[in-house]
Amino acid sequence: MTTKVAVVVGSLRKDSVNRHFAEALARLARPKLDLQIVEIGDLPLYNQDHEGDLPAPVVRFKREIESADAVLLVTPEFNRSFSAALKNAIEWGSRPWGKNSWAGKPGAIIGATPGAVGTAAAQSQLRSVAAAIGIALTVQPEIYLNYREGQIVDGAIADEGLRALLTEWTAKFADWIARLRQPALSF
Repeated sequence: MTTKVAVVVGSLRKDSVNRHFAEALARLARPKLDLQIVEIGDLPLYNQDHEGDLPAPVVRFKREIESADAVLLVTPEFNRSFSAALKNAIEWGSRPWGKNSWAGKPGAIIGATPGAVGTAAAQSQLRSVAAAIGIALTVQPEIYLNYREGQIVDGAIADEGLRALLTEWTAKFADWIARLRQPALSF
């Protein structure tokens, strides 16, 4: 059985490094994981006044998160943090009170940037937020991709070393999801 993972890419740009990274990772992860990008570009800015009658894009977003077995947050790094677009999606997913779409989901965080330290600062901050909304994060191995031309070609991971690392990461993420989805033992 394939595990469905909702992938939230924190960059809205159509040709963003993180979108290409997420798409290439989705190809690599098949058939073990079915990574499906959940769009966030149409979400309005979070406003508690709209919680009584959620906007249609928010309803769609929450439904896609809730129907997945796990979540993967793919973050760029902007000014040593994750993006406002990703924060907005997190807010909508966690609201209204008592209807947190993220709670209890197995999850992971990855990211790519041309910068020298990858997305280490953004991921660190995002881990704190993910814990607060109830995502059960796997943290090892960490992936801070220092993106370079030629690593992803024609939608696939072309760099052999990166492909090996991501294949190992994918297997560990799949194991994490399976472990958390097992029913608890009764004594």
